[in-house]
Amino acid sequence: MISANPNARDIFSVTRLNREVKALLETHLGLIWVEAELSNFSRPASGHWYFTLKDERAQVRCAMFRGRNRLLRQAPQHGDRLLVRARLSLYEARGDYQLIVEHMEPAGQGGLQQQYEALKAKLEGEGLFASDGKQNLPPFPRRIGLITSETGAALRDILSVLSRRCPMVPARVYPVPVQGKESAPAIVNALERAQQRNDCDVLIIARGGGSLEDLWPFNEETVVRAIAASRIPIISGVGHETDITLSDFAADLRAPTPSAAAEQAVPDQRALRLSVQSQRQTIENHVRRCLHSWRTELNHVARRLEQQHPRKSLEQHQQRLDDLTPRLHRAIAQRIAQHRVQLKHHQQRLQNQSPRRQLIEARQKLRRTEQQLHRNIADQLQRRRQQWRLAARGLEAVSPLKTLDRGYAIAQRHSGQVIDDANGVTAGEKIRIKLAKGQLDAEVETVLSEDT
Repeated sequence: MISANPNARDIFSVTRLNREVKALLETHLGLIWVEAELSNFSRPASGHWYFTLKDERAQVRCAMFRGRNRLLRQAPQHGDRLLVRARLSLYEARGDYQLIVEHMEPAGQGGLQQQYEALKAKLEGEGLFASDGKQNLPPFPRRIGLITSETGAALRDILSVLSRRCPMVPARVYPVPVQGKESAPAIVNALERAQQRNDCDVLIIARGGGSLEDLWPFNEETVVRAIAASRIPIISGVGHETDITLSDFAADLRAPTPSAAAEQAVPDQRALRLSVQSQRQTIENHVRRCLHSWRTELNHVARRLEQQHPRKSLEQHQQRLDDLTPRLHRAIAQRIAQHRVQLKHHQQRLQNQSPRRQLIEARQKLRRTEQQLHRNIADQLQRRRQQWRLAARGLEAVSPLKTLDRGYAIAQRHSGQVIDDANGVTAGEKIRIKLAKGQLDAEVETVLSEDT
């Protein structure tokens, strides 16, 4: 019932009304999860996201502010099916209620995330991820086993790093699919085959980055248990740096990328070479210090002997010195021999790592190439000679000198001009006649024209 007294009425302004409604909306439901399809997505210069979530019958406006959306890897696209965590609010300026989104993920992954967390808690409770059960990686592995896709970029990256850091260590590839339902059984089978062969000192399980669903085979319980039970140390290089799978927890070492896994599996040959050189220098310095110390001690003993003047005592000490000197030499020689054995061992290791075989193959290939080049040049010269002979024969066939062989002659003035018209010659003029063999100098007695 409306009161007749205007002073008794509680009259709302629009601003107050919207503020009260906003407070009711924000305090009643709290954070809620909503699954819907995204549309009308916009991203102004402020960095905030504004969009609409809709289903078959209704839609609601949404806002996700910059402080929240920058935590996502990429912006959503129109038509994406999303699962968002948001709180209900109201935009006072228009009186429109809206969702303020705090988290967003593709719809369908929420269940996978719950399975991930549940399995992680279960296996962690069993102690599968305990650090005291981790195996140490061998410092110098003889062979590396690679469990990954044989067509993926991860395999190429790993082989490239192994070739650069330690090319003398071979790698055995156990090809498996790294995505899909058949992936998990294939990975477990590869792990079992690697255990049976037992010819690899380290295993790397790897694949490139992807969504939670793409990486799910590496969260399967069978795969995680097989990794934890492996007798061979395992490095997990699954996904990118921000991707964490249960295989990472079960492995003996987790690498942020497949390339990083390869770097952690083998030593750097350049660092080894520097280490050997440093150890050699240390040994040489140690031997020098020992020799200097023994020389100093020997000189000290010699001075003490010189200070003991009685002949008998001097002779005894001289005899003692003569006895100690060979022992000292033998000890020095033995120590030097030991250090030489160690140095030879390090040199042998360096020699085993030398690319000499590749150089020999390259030289053989160069010799074959040089031989082929010589053959090609010889063939080309032969073809050129044949062409030259044919051309010479053609020129010789049309040469006017051939005409001379048939009894004809060429009349020339002494200037070399050929005479082809009798009317151009005067009686008494001296001319030169060229024959097939030799030439004649003659004097014209009579000029007979063509009509004569």
